[in-house]
Amino acid sequence: MDEAQLRRELREAGLAHRPDRARMLARVERGLAAPPQQASLRARATAPWTGRRWTVAAAVAVAVAGVVGVGGLAVTTLDRGPAAPASQPPAPGPVAEATGTLDPGSNRWWAQGDLTVTTRTPVAGLVVDVRVARTAGVVSTGHWRTRPAEDFTVTVTEEPGALLYRWTLKPGRTVPPGRHVFAVQYNHAEGVRDASADTYTVVLTGGDGGRSTLRGGFGATAPAR
Repeated sequence: MDEAQLRRELREAGLAHRPDRARMLARVERGLAAPPQQASLRARATAPWTGRRWTVAAAVAVAVAGVVGVGGLAVTTLDRGPAAPASQPPAPGPVAEATGTLDPGSNRWWAQGDLTVTTRTPVAGLVVDVRVARTAGVVSTGHWRTRPAEDFTVTVTEEPGALLYRWTLKPGRTVPPGRHVFAVQYNHAEGVRDASADTYTVVLTGGDGGRSTLRGGFGATAPAR
């Protein structure tokens, strides 16, 4: 038997070994209670082996000791690698508030919705959506904002149930703290228009990537003039 095979068999024997603690304790107790002469005979009977048999027995004992821990319990260590870093909480978004109102200049055929966004901290990214419900006769007639026109990309899209006005802040532009107005204009059927289904959504992004979202509406009815 070569050394590699011997080591493999010793390792397998060590892993398979399950000491009988009760039996071992009983043997110790009997040894302590035996008369001196009998204990001497037993000691001679269990003298160390010689030659290769002693080498094998000692190697098995070492292998078993490596597998069995204190109290006869097998100990296994699982290496899971370095601990994963704790996830960082998201950065807070810009502090802001928004209010939707119907402009007092609206009349029986035409209306303007004013969305006022008040920012308390600088804004690095901004998307403003205003949806005007497609009630009778609603047709877009324009839009404007108090921020510079070149800072935004503006689109008006006809959706199945609404006109969507969207302002998107261009990359590299910013919005400073202050009061900013985004207005939508449209014709509608003659009379008092119900604006309860008109809504807005404002998504603001800070310089550190934090994001905040504002949502709301424009009230119940447009002024009749």
